Amino acid sequence: MLRLKNMQNARHAEDPERYPRNATIAYTLDEMELESKILEAEKIGFQLKAFYHSHPNHEAYFSAEDREGATPFGEPTYPDARQIVVSVYNRTVAKIKGFSWSDEEKDFVEVPIRQT
Repeated sequence: MLRLKNMQNARHAEDPERYPRNATIAYTLDEMELESKILEAEKIGFQLKAFYHSHPNHEAYFSAEDREGATPFGEPTYPDARQIVVSVYNRTVAKIKGFSWSDEEKDFVEVPIRQT
């Protein structure tokens, strides 16, 4: 598992209209950092399996904003990577759900995930 920097506060400071929320309730990844980390991992034989993020004080669902981030040009940037959403209430994980891209539905659909 690799954590990437949350660029939300910087983006909010640059353009509060486009990025109205701060990093306590929103996440924006640095695309350059992501690409760099993926290339590093591939060089040593790893591959991207999933992205994860949390929904603090909300349910685990794949929101319209989540979809927009994963499909900036209408199709998923990483179609084989699962999207894992963690619902967190009072600093406690309440639920974890997985979502995968469906070519048939042209959307992310909920899929079973193994929780250990």
